[in-house]
Parts: sequence; structure tokens; C-alpha cells
Amino acid sequence: MSAAPETRDTILGGRVVLLQPKDGYRAGVDPVFLAASVGARPGQSVLDLGCGAGAASLCLGRRVAGLRLTGLERQPVYAELARRNAIENGLAFEVVEGDLSDMPTHLRQRSFDHVIANPPYFRRDRSLRARDAAREGAMGEETPLSDWVAAAARRCAPRGTVTFINRVDRLPEMLAAFESCLGSLELFPLIPREGRESQLFLLRGRKEGRAAFRLHRGLVVHAGSTHEGDRVDYTPAASAILSDGAAMPFCGPVIES
Repeated sequence: MSAAPETRDTILGGRVVLLQPKDGYRAGVDPVFLAASVGARPGQSVLDLGCGAGAASLCLGRRVAGLRLTGLERQPVYAELARRNAIENGLAFEVVEGDLSDMPTHLRQRSFDHVIANPPYFRRDRSLRARDAAREGAMGEETPLSDWVAAAARRCAPRGTVTFINRVDRLPEMLAAFESCLGSLELFPLIPREGRESQLFLLRGRKEGRAAFRLHRGLVVHAGSTHEGDRVDYTPAASAILSDGAAMPFCGPVIES
């Protein structure tokens, strides 16, 4: 059987090469924003749950040198792409094949300074399944969000952080899941255009954190009130993140009370 068609793309302003399936799930800006939101320091460890082809981890590894990056991915085709992408980018990235609901033993025995995830956005009791199996595996929820958060918290070291990105309609259940096992929660909305409602959000919690909840002002992604043609219309702040590899405004350390 011949291999599925692939494309060779670049993200982060050409700083990261990403091999992806031509069809099926393809990384957008979400993993780039997720990577930019992590306040990791050289020498720290990061676990990327459901890492896909490795976009978030590789963007983070390009921004912060000397990280110990690990990804968990249940779909073999994406796990292999993530390994190849690590080689393409010259970054050390350990990719473990497995499901977070039955994590391989050697991974369950480890803890990480930061855990990140871009879990499936859509509950299939409220939406239609994707026709492509790989895309459905990435976008359609099978494991509840609460299980994703619990798995992330278990693998997070004391005082470490857990950061997720998801759609705003999932925020109530995400907040409840974070509050059950993490503290010092920070919510950062991603706003498509000035005056529009937020569609995506980043949520961060700290293991054993005690600081009060913080709602950040958020980031406006696109300039202007409407999209005109095919030109790129990112705001300067969004462009600095997506093209220049800048950190998100809230990726610094939480100030504990």
C-alpha cells in the first residue's frame, strides 16, 4: 500500500518545517498559540498530550532552547510524522505512541514541568463526525475533556503548569475540570477581530497553585472589521507570535499570593 500523500509546510515564519497529511487533520494557528503561551525555561521538561504531527512542541522547542520535549500520540501515522518532523527541524523530541486513557507505564512514572494539550474540540453528541478517520480522531471527542485534564494534572510536577487551548463553548466544562485538580487559573481569550466575540481560549493552571483566578484582556488576532481578499491581516501582536516566534503576553510565571 502506498503512503498517504503529504505536504511539506512551514510555520512560525518558516522557522519550523511541518510534514503533514495532504488530507485529514492539518495544523492551523492553534498549536502555535498554545506553544507561545508556555513560560518554559531552558532545561525544563514538557509533555504534549495528543501531539499530532508535533506542531506545538516543535514551535515551543524553537522558541526556547534546551527543553526536554515529549509527546503522546495515539494515531500511528501522526506519531511517525512527529518523529520525522523532529528530525527535519533538528530538535530532540521523544514521541510516545499511546492513549492518554491508558498511558504507557514508562510515561506514567514521569512528571513534567509543563503539560500542554490541544484536545479534540467537538462533542459528537452535538456535532457531525468527519468523513476522514484521521481528522475525526483529532477533532471528534472520544475521551472526555475532564479525563484529558486529569491526565495532564497527574503528569504535571508540583508547581508546574498545565495549559490547554479549546473552543469557547467548551469553557464551562474545562474550567470545572481545571478547578478540580489545579489552582492559580488564568484565562486568555483569543479574539478573531476587534469587537467580535472570542471563539478560542487558552486556559492555564498550576499544580498546587493558590493564586486568585485571572481573566486576561486577550489577544485580537486579525486587524480590521472584515477579511479582505487573500492578504494576511494579522494584528502586529498576533504576527509577532505566529511569524516571529514571540511569546504570548501571559506566558510568564504566575505571581502567587
